[in-house]
Amino acid sequence: MRLFLAIPLSDEARHAAVHHLKSHLDHPLPGRPVRPELWHLTLRFLGEVDEVGADRVTREVDEAERGAGFTLRWGALGAFPRPRRANVLWLGLERGEAEAERLAAVVEEAVEAAGSPPEDRPFRSHLTLSRIRPDQDVTAVLEAVPALGLDMAVNRVVLYRSHLGRGGPRYEEMEAFPLA
Repeated sequence: MRLFLAIPLSDEARHAAVHHLKSHLDHPLPGRPVRPELWHLTLRFLGEVDEVGADRVTREVDEAERGAGFTLRWGALGAFPRPRRANVLWLGLERGEAEAERLAAVVEEAVEAAGSPPEDRPFRSHLTLSRIRPDQDVTAVLEAVPALGLDMAVNRVVLYRSHLGRGGPRYEEMEAFPLA
């Protein structure tokens, strides 16, 4: 099973972000946009995990001190590795980044306790909007779209299973872990 742990978007945040992008751009996002129904803030990508490993991850995340819910604010667009040669266009956080990082650290600790190797990249709070191949200059897109400035309550972490197929990925919610 191909698994990841993430903060799901509320329907309100998803619809507001779609409207915001459409109202500020004359053209579609560059590259291969991620369908809005798939948007989420990834805390930890696990990759291929067998059923025993998935059970271990579920148990460890369930037993972890995930802490209280919090509010984040969706902010401005950004690009990896940089705007002039972007391969990912993303939506970042204006508020709640420290809380998201703390939650990602708790999830990382639980995933490692379940037997997964440590993540090799530092956590960066972002919501992937589009994957761009080959790299493009997205400076004009970043300049055209002001910060979203939308608050969203975070009250759970979800373990998703990713099903890959011809029509693109489909995400199945395997387990939800509430925040206090």
